[in-house]
Amino acid sequence: MSTPALELPLPSGARELRGPTALGGGTRRFFDLTWMLAVTDFRMTYFGSALGYLWSLMRPLMFFGVLYVVFTKILKFGGDIRHYPEVLLMNIVLFNFFSEATSMSVTAVVAREAIVRKMHFPRMVIPIATVLTSTFNLLLNLVAVFVFILASGIAPRATWLLLPAIVVPLVIFTTGISMILSSMYVRFRDVAPIWTVLSQLLFYGTPIIYTIDRLAQQGDATAAKLVMINPLADILEQARRWLVDSHAQGAVTAAGGNLRFLVPLALAIGLTVLGVWVFAREAPRVAEEL
Repeated sequence: MSTPALELPLPSGARELRGPTALGGGTRRFFDLTWMLAVTDFRMTYFGSALGYLWSLMRPLMFFGVLYVVFTKILKFGGDIRHYPEVLLMNIVLFNFFSEATSMSVTAVVAREAIVRKMHFPRMVIPIATVLTSTFNLLLNLVAVFVFILASGIAPRATWLLLPAIVVPLVIFTTGISMILSSMYVRFRDVAPIWTVLSQLLFYGTPIIYTIDRLAQQGDATAAKLVMINPLADILEQARRWLVDSHAQGAVTAAGGNLRFLVPLALAIGLTVLGVWVFAREAPRVAEEL
């Protein structure tokens, strides 16, 4: 019979050492590091560039221009949708934020290997700072969106004050997904190409170039209900009602009522909580996997 291994007790006053946690170092330090990292990344993104921030604005504007010409001038789509150009631009800007933030977050932890190996560095700072950097771009791009909306003849309305109720849930949901992706990429490098494909599928599975009411009117009521399970679809539909077209149905109506709206809401909350839990669980082992 084999002799069981002898477990020696820890010396008096000693405690077991654990790997660095996701939030280690104190709340004040955590938020200071997050802000510093996000601001530094934002500045470095456009450092040495002649056009600077305009490059970030040009991408969604050029994409909007291409889609607008194709779907309104060539395919004759969107002509019967109220304020279609404004809705299209707003949707592109909001979805581009999600796509950009999550894509950058995939490799964020691995790219920060030098600081990840620091014993007391809170790992969760990295994905949050990455999303925060993209949020700076989003807020600047939304200024351009509102300028475009005003130039199109849409008068300001009180519901514009509800913009934070659109941006905050979008940022929180994006952060949760980013935490899942960044922590999983450390162990499984296939996450990057898989997410690239899923992002493309998600683009067409979100009402960006079409609207839910138009989809339902074409006899695809089942498809419309499936699309509204996507939390991003609900955010875009509510943004359309509050920011562009007050006659739009909004997220709850588009989802099929309060009860059906609970499905994407629960999915968004569940994925966000899952992201925090997965990242917190993987954080102590990040340095070992790199």
